[in-house]
Amino acid sequence: MGVTGIGGLFFRSRDPAARAAWYKTHLGIDAGSESIWMQDAGMTVFAPFAADSDYFDAAQSFMLNLRVEGIDALAARLEAAGIAVERRAEWDTPYGKFVRISDPEGLPIELWEAAE
Repeated sequence: MGVTGIGGLFFRSRDPAARAAWYKTHLGIDAGSESIWMQDAGMTVFAPFAADSDYFDAAQSFMLNLRVEGIDALAARLEAAGIAVERRAEWDTPYGKFVRISDPEGLPIELWEAAE
């Protein structure tokens, strides 16, 4: 017996209802204490980073990485909604393609479309 996966992600918010609505509107995630998000099985990376890592904003204690399909179309939809999408050529790796956004309270979110 042991851990079989991540059962939830809980984080503080200045405006939980607005933040949950943002995740629903822009990423299609039902968020909130009464919501259950049934996700597709797939890889999950669970990795502590050094405190001085520059991989994501040092003001944030964690970055959310979400597996996605159709990353280019999703990025275009996010940009059309006024959300800044960051792309870097070095982020496209044998593991797949990555772009980054931030939620309304500045949490960095890495969107990842795994390589086939």
